Amino acid sequence: MKLHCEVEVVSRHLPALGLRNRGKGVRAVLTLCPQAPRGPSWPRAGGERGGPHPACLLVCTLRDKRGTRYELKENIEQFFTKFVDEGKATVRLKTPPVDICLSKANSISLKGFLSAVRLAHRGCDVEAPLSALAPVKTSEFEKFKTKMVITSKKDYPVSKNFPYYLEHLQTSYCGLVRVDMRMLCLKNLRKLDLSHNHIKKLPATIGDLIYLQELNLSDNHLESFSVALCHSTLQKSLRSLDLSKNKIKALPVQFCQLQELIDLKLDCNELIRFPFKIGQLTNLRFLSAAQNKLPFLPSEFRNLSLEYLDLFGNTFEQPKVLPVIMLQMPLTLLESSARTILHNRIPYGSHIIPFHLCQDLDTAKTCVCGRFCLSCFTQGTTSMNLHSVAHTVVLVDNMGGTEAPVISYFCSLGCYINSCDMLK
Repeated sequence: MKLHCEVEVVSRHLPALGLRNRGKGVRAVLTLCPQAPRGPSWPRAGGERGGPHPACLLVCTLRDKRGTRYELKENIEQFFTKFVDEGKATVRLKTPPVDICLSKANSISLKGFLSAVRLAHRGCDVEAPLSALAPVKTSEFEKFKTKMVITSKKDYPVSKNFPYYLEHLQTSYCGLVRVDMRMLCLKNLRKLDLSHNHIKKLPATIGDLIYLQELNLSDNHLESFSVALCHSTLQKSLRSLDLSKNKIKALPVQFCQLQELIDLKLDCNELIRFPFKIGQLTNLRFLSAAQNKLPFLPSEFRNLSLEYLDLFGNTFEQPKVLPVIMLQMPLTLLESSARTILHNRIPYGSHIIPFHLCQDLDTAKTCVCGRFCLSCFTQGTTSMNLHSVAHTVVLVDNMGGTEAPVISYFCSLGCYINSCDMLK
């Protein structure tokens, strides 16, 4: 029985000697072996102990493949398993006085391994098959591989799993039509590249990859980006997202909750609009949305602070001279209550009010004065020099222009009149 993880063996005598442990685990293979007669070739930690021993613990590292053997029967002082669901645990031995600290383990495998160690400590027969007391092969440590790049269908693993400790996985040109669910078990994944495949839909469970920082989905067949992903742990982890060369027409309003995004690529899609709350992406520095069908930019686009912006090849319209007036006085009860809820930041959800009202509140427009409006507003368009929001701007057309139309909303006639100079 084996467990692959990182191990740190900490001597409890060090503090008494005024010494500190180096505080860093190493990749190791822990093996539960049958107790064998002691020979000079196998190092053992601790002194002699009498009586039969059904199993012992062998800790092998890449530098010490023969490993160090620890007896288990009646030799465990305490188990520390508070963070076992995170793949962490500590086994405190009596002799020698050390703590064996385990981390970065598969939580399910860790629980099973600890159960077997408990049985060995009690002197019971371990139900799981014990491994032979032998040096660990170098190939065992390949399971600790942190990067894998696959760029052809013939190299794609069909019959075996991906290495559990992968942090960077690229599977391009593999003809994938869906995300392989085995990838979603790679809890240490930080970079996932699924570009140049035929993926049409993303599973919501991608959001369970809590360390994922870079996601490349370019050149697939995606038509949308799900709201579930916008509500997932990607809100706190995702830094770079490449959705270029897909068939996306619009991103959900909730997309702007991915507020850690720094780099966003949306080139060569079918975008007809940006999320109108795009200004909430305060960390965004690189935005590329060339070759789309954008007729205008939302008013909150002005709130961005970019280093690089590329909007070349979009179908920008000329600003309209006359405004679109949809004002209604007095305000409807729905409009008035919606404005009050949003202005006072009153929490809401589908467990409090009907779902369609939640959608209305989510898609409320922001007036230039900072207030909100639902369906009672005046709409106007103006041109904006893109250099006002980005240091480096790619020309928007072949004529050398850097101007783009911006649509603005006004919650009242007074706001519109006060902003007429802006619309000129």
